[in-house]
Amino acid sequence: MMKETAIGKQSRSVATQKALMLAAEKLIAQKGIENVSIKEIVKASEQKNESALQYHFKNLKGLIGAIQNTRNKEIQLKRSELLQEILALTNNPEVRDICRLMVMPTFLLAKASPKFRRYVVGFSLQLALAADSTLTEVVWRGEGVDHRLGILLRTALPDLEETIYRQRMESTIRLASISMCHHARQKNAFRGTTAEFFVSSLIDAMTGLLRAPVSEETTAMAKSLSKSRKRTKHDSRKSTLR
Repeated sequence: MMKETAIGKQSRSVATQKALMLAAEKLIAQKGIENVSIKEIVKASEQKNESALQYHFKNLKGLIGAIQNTRNKEIQLKRSELLQEILALTNNPEVRDICRLMVMPTFLLAKASPKFRRYVVGFSLQLALAADSTLTEVVWRGEGVDHRLGILLRTALPDLEETIYRQRMESTIRLASISMCHHARQKNAFRGTTAEFFVSSLIDAMTGLLRAPVSEETTAMAKSLSKSRKRTKHDSRKSTLR
């Protein structure tokens, strides 16, 4: 019997990983990420080897990370395509155009694929409820289309003080994630006029949140926070130099 070739092994490995990831997405969409076990995922993916998940991803956290990275690449690609369409018309997109770029890639991918729709159901709340800054996760990576989007948005909102801008971006991204998750759970999600109305209204809400007038109260608090952070940085530097 001929030995399995390296290409054959790699192909089988990729197929196993994909099966595990799809099974995990389906179970997480049904039960929630905190209620799914490794054993359930292996069984649902029809793997004979009970240690298949650990072999390919080390643990459940590794599998979740692989799913998020894979789906994020799809979103990034779609977002890049839409961004190029806008930049072909103008170098200075409006705030609403940029908000549209935040949500339409996910919307269009979910509209085209039931599997991607399950990902939205199972994982959107992870971003919305993350303890760490969503800006760190989405905008401030320092590279890629999301970072470019952040630069365009900051340029479109020059009058917002930095502390206020960051807080509004936090709220905007969380609003988009929660709204998309809720919509994905509806019976006719991502289909027909109702879905188009949903996403257009969401973009309006995000735009309004970012462009809303800033009250004197919020301005005063933002200045106070900014001064406090500068003092903290200054004290930290002095401590380092000692």
